[in-house]
Amino acid sequence: MPLTAPTAVQTAADVTSAELLARVFHGLSDPTRMRIVQLLLDGEKNVGALVAALGVPQGRISSHLMCLRWCGFVTTRRAGKYVYYRISDTRVIDLVRIAQELLVDNAQAVAACAVIGKEG
Repeated sequence: MPLTAPTAVQTAADVTSAELLARVFHGLSDPTRMRIVQLLLDGEKNVGALVAALGVPQGRISSHLMCLRWCGFVTTRRAGKYVYYRISDTRVIDLVRIAQELLVDNAQAVAACAVIGKEG
């Protein structure tokens, strides 16, 4: 299931290094996308399993999966009529685990941050 690029997409050459790095984190910054990634840490799942686990409408899950695929965080495997999603690169797993480790010492500070959550 190849993704086709919209005509107005910027290329990596059009974006500064800091902006591109920020986009990596932005791709994971949505709570639903992060919950999807966390579920996929345990192994591949299809959309139906993600919908059941998250209680989020199928269309919304599919939109988030499209974002995660576009950014290269997840990949797919087709089996009959089902499409299974899995983490595409072990570095995504490492990144999430490092963030979880950071929260062990910094959860209160992150929760209390007056800037995060107000941007947008």
